Amino acid sequence: MSFLSRLWGREDLPPGFSGDLDREEHVVATAEVRSGGHLVVTNRGVWFPGAGERVGWHLVSKATWAEGAMTFVVATEEDLGKAVLLHDAPPRRFALAEPGAVPKAVHQRVTGSIVSRERARMPDGREAWVLERRVPGRDGTVRQIRPDP
Repeated sequence: MSFLSRLWGREDLPPGFSGDLDREEHVVATAEVRSGGHLVVTNRGVWFPGAGERVGWHLVSKATWAEGAMTFVVATEEDLGKAVLLHDAPPRRFALAEPGAVPKAVHQRVTGSIVSRERARMPDGREAWVLERRVPGRDGTVRQIRPDP
């Protein structure tokens, strides 16, 4: 870790990282993935190994740490005008060699992106979470609707 990184409480990018961080983006934590590559946690989102792009915190529906692995459920958004409907992708599991600060950093950023949440009934009768979330790097929030399965 470089002197300046230590001074600012930030981590360096791991060797072989191929992403392109935004100007105001900084690394908070990294962990080596047993199958290769690294999870890179930044103030703006999480970079998965080999993905080449960041997933913003507002799109992480769920993140868990258990049995030596981080599991993420990432959502895509369907624009409804004044809100977006979330569609969860299948979970992505990453077994970590040493978790370091990654589980705590992920938890803080996912929960920190939530401004408010409430339960609501959708027009089709299903229950849903309605969330207001901060979008990393943008002013304001986004209203998200996440229906129960």
